[in-house]
Amino acid sequence: MSDIKMKPTRDGAGEAMAELGRKNKNVLVLSADLTDSTRAVWFKKQFPGRFIGFGVAEQDMFGTAAGLALAGKIPFACTFGVFASGRAWDQIRISIAYMNLDVKIIGTHGGVTVGEDGATHQALDEIALMRILPHMKVVVPADAIEAYKATIQAAEVKGPVYIRLGRNPAPIVTKKEDPFRIGKAVLYRDGKDVTIIVCGHSLYEAKLAREKLQKEGIDVRIINLHTPKPLDKDLLLKAAKETGALVTIEEHTVFGGMGSAVCEFISETHPVPIRMLGIKDRFGESGTPLELLKHFNLTTGDVVKSVHEVLKAKKQR
Repeated sequence: MSDIKMKPTRDGAGEAMAELGRKNKNVLVLSADLTDSTRAVWFKKQFPGRFIGFGVAEQDMFGTAAGLALAGKIPFACTFGVFASGRAWDQIRISIAYMNLDVKIIGTHGGVTVGEDGATHQALDEIALMRILPHMKVVVPADAIEAYKATIQAAEVKGPVYIRLGRNPAPIVTKKEDPFRIGKAVLYRDGKDVTIIVCGHSLYEAKLAREKLQKEGIDVRIINLHTPKPLDKDLLLKAAKETGALVTIEEHTVFGGMGSAVCEFISETHPVPIRMLGIKDRFGESGTPLELLKHFNLTTGDVVKSVHEVLKAKKQR
């Protein structure tokens, strides 16, 4: 990975919030005692009059964000994903989602690549907890470039948006000129034999897996499903019909996450063999990001193995 540029997705969002502050006076940033970690500090330094700190009071922060949205403001409420989806889920559900308010939630430290912070701070279920809420849009950028775009667009999208971000540097796998739209997946690479569907940092592992599989004569399509909700149903259905086999990968529990969303849709429209890579009914653990990806079977080799399994199932149909 020495030739790959690395940057945390939280940095992309932090840069975008500061940019929004310059462009839109209605944008405010709120933080629950994690101003540096969520990169909300970059907005605070430039626009201290539009920044509100809450200490360790996530529920209060989201209640205040709802009130600000009712007053015509566009609040970005920032905290770790585990705290947004856990400590303040009721406030988000009733005060924000129920009323379809323009509150944008920045949830950092998602996935096992959070690393040494361990189980208590690794958000592994917040995609599920957020996507079941009516009106909520859920975005999981693949890299810092997408995180910047997602944050900018979130300010323009009607209703609540949850953006899941990572802590540690992650490979830059997209380009500034690449198209990006919340709710519209990206055909990252085309192929005819099998489709790998991915969100977040795992796009890099999917990319490496494709390179290995191509050498074996297996033509792999990759879909960057950066928005698990709402799903880009047209692109997913097209992939199921044209390749006939799917593999999903995410740094999230297999229950209720991006892979589940794909399976729910495909099972009703065009059932094909599917393999889901993710966290198997477990909490996270402490370790380096690379150690944890290997421990939880989320590496390039695991993607390759799953592709072989799903292609075998495809031939047996």
